[in-house]
Amino acid sequence: MTRDCVFCRIVAGESPADIEYEDDEIVAFKDLYPKAPVHLLIIPRRHIESIARLAPGDTDLMGRCVQVARVLGERTGYAERGYRLACHCGPEGGQLVYHVHFHFTAGRRG
Repeated sequence: MTRDCVFCRIVAGESPADIEYEDDEIVAFKDLYPKAPVHLLIIPRRHIESIARLAPGDTDLMGRCVQVARVLGERTGYAERGYRLACHCGPEGGQLVYHVHFHFTAGRRG
């Protein structure tokens, strides 16, 4: 855990979040500033700064994040209708919080 990381504080239960999914490796919660009717963030519990900092051993964990997106698609009713899964990397990629996270958005086109 990194003390100055807001997502690590959510994982530790030190900061509030509207949790939609959690297991021993992954947490998903509502984005505070949604860009779509459904906007969830999927994060690994373990702090990894960005996709650029992934180690070869992180492949399974990232795959689990994608599997959680599939589960969230089913839970939210968008599995068949469609949803977007995005991951920003670095300042020019639009990453604002330096803890790997996937944006799950649904309910709007484009």
